[in-house]
Amino acid sequence: MKVLIISGTNHKGSTYSIGRIVAEKLTEAENISEVFLPRDFDEFCCGCTNCFAKSDDKCPHYAKLRPITELIDAADVIILTSPVYVYHCTGQMKALLDHYGWRWMSHRPDERMFSKQAVVVATAAGAGVKSTMKDMADSCFFWGIPQTYKLGKAVRAVDWNSVSPKMKDSINIKADSIAKKIQKRQGKVPVGIKTRAFFKIMSLIQRNGWNKADMEYWKEKGWTGSKRPWK
Repeated sequence: MKVLIISGTNHKGSTYSIGRIVAEKLTEAENISEVFLPRDFDEFCCGCTNCFAKSDDKCPHYAKLRPITELIDAADVIILTSPVYVYHCTGQMKALLDHYGWRWMSHRPDERMFSKQAVVVATAAGAGVKSTMKDMADSCFFWGIPQTYKLGKAVRAVDWNSVSPKMKDSINIKADSIAKKIQKRQGKVPVGIKTRAFFKIMSLIQRNGWNKADMEYWKEKGWTGSKRPWK
């Protein structure tokens, strides 16, 4: 199993540490890849719409983004981690996710995403964990990932060493539960009714869509008919 951790900060704090715990329960260290933001990608979407209207390789930041895209495509499990910044994910995590709007089901999703699983991890000293996980889980859903698990904790600390043993035990129990579910579903990830329904709506829209690039993509894949990426 290949696991990719995308960390919303450069440092290895509480949020990263939890993501790493989950990853190590799933596979060996040599099968874990890591991306740190903004170290590995530090660009903001400039709103040129080239990725939507033309092709993703027309993005001004394509060359810098491509290595991360390749890691995403190769992974069986994607772990997105972000501490809470003003009730939401970090700006650098949001900036990366903004660059993948063209991959949403409403545009040009990649069929490989429908067999993957994801975990979103967020920590805070206090509040904001739920909204931060939603920031990341939204992209996972619209990419087409059928199963996304959430692990959020108000750790009441500003670094991993300050997190209490009792809290770490609670995190470990939750990580164990998520890892077991992922392992059980690996290779046969169920696609839920919400994903199926949204994909169906998009398939109808793309028969006579407003965006030529999207419409041609869906027709080439055969998705405007009965074919589906999870079959």
